[in-house]
Amino acid sequence: MTLTKNQITDNIQNKLDLSRTEAYDTMENLLEIIKQTIQDGDSLMISGFGKFSVNEKKARKGRNPATNKEMTLSERRVVTFKCSGQLRKIINNLN
Repeated sequence: MTLTKNQITDNIQNKLDLSRTEAYDTMENLLEIIKQTIQDGDSLMISGFGKFSVNEKKARKGRNPATNKEMTLSERRVVTFKCSGQLRKIINNLN
C-alpha cells in the first residue's frame, strides 16, 4: 500500500483539527525541510523514526545486463534510511 500526500493531509487534518489547507501546508513545509536538509548533504535524524543520510558514490565501471556492454557509472549522491530501534520493534511487533 502506498500512502499518498492526500492521505497524509487527511491524517494531519483529523489529528490536529486543522483546515485542509493548514494540514496540507504543514505537510508540505515538513517535506521541504527534509528535502532541503538532504539536498545540502546533511543527515537528518528523527527520534523514534530513523535517520536519512546522504552518501557519495564514486564513479565506477559497470555493465549493462541487457547488452553485456561495459559502461562507466558516474559519481552520484544517494540517500539511505536506517530505521530506529524503536521503529524496528514496532514493525516486528516486539512491543
